[in-house]
This record gives sequence, structure tokens and C-alpha cells, in this order.
Amino acid sequence: MKERKPYTTKNRSEILNYLKKNCSSTISAADIKKHLEEKEISVNTTTIYRFLDKLCAENIIIKYSDVNSDKAVYQYAGEQGHCREHLHLKCIKCGKVMHLDCGFMDELRKHVMAEHHFQLQCSGDLLHGLCEECTKNSDL
Repeated sequence: MKERKPYTTKNRSEILNYLKKNCSSTISAADIKKHLEEKEISVNTTTIYRFLDKLCAENIIIKYSDVNSDKAVYQYAGEQGHCREHLHLKCIKCGKVMHLDCGFMDELRKHVMAEHHFQLQCSGDLLHGLCEECTKNSDL
């Protein structure tokens, strides 16, 4: 049986490209809607959410709960979906998102399992703080 290619529209391509272009930040559905409107592309908000859900299911993007609101935010993870294996750091000032992909996480996982009998699941998790640049420019 012949494998079907995924259905792609110009609007879906534009949304995916926007997420890729902003891969070091989290993006809301409202951000995507505003971007599309600026490009004079009309897309229903429900359609945007449906496509975001599809990208999440395919592990192309990660969905986070935004601590500042009840809305979800999304980050491009790449076609390999490697971002599901580790935590992410989000700057509370500039919004930049960084990967916490280091040996420390493996040690932490092992410790939590051995000492607390609890298996960590890191997908969709953000730790909040200040990035190096914002720390330098901060009055803290």
C-alpha cells in the first residue's frame, strides 16, 4: 500500500515556518494569529489550535503551560523531537528558551529513581529564571 504524504497547506507551512524561526522562544496561538494577520493571511483560531495539536502529537513542537496565564505556549522542537528528553530554561525577562541538555540531567534522573522511586518525565517542563544577558542588565 502506498504511504500518503501529510496534507500541507500554505497556511500550515507559514505557521510551521514561524515556529521554526522563533525556536528559541515560546509562541502562543495568539502570537501565530497576529503573525498571520500581519501577512494578511486569514486563518480561524480553531484551525491554528488544531494544527498545533497535530504538531504536538507528531513531536515537532512542545506544548507548555504558561505560568503567567491560563494559555498554552509552544516551542519548535524539530522533526526529531529531541527536546522531549530534557528540561528547558525560560528567561522571565526576555522570554528566551534554552535547552538543559547535559549530563547533570542523567544524574538527577538516576538519583530521583534510586532514592525516591520516581521516574522523571521532562517533556513540556520549563524552569524559570534569568538568562545570562538579562542577569547582567538587571538590578538584582
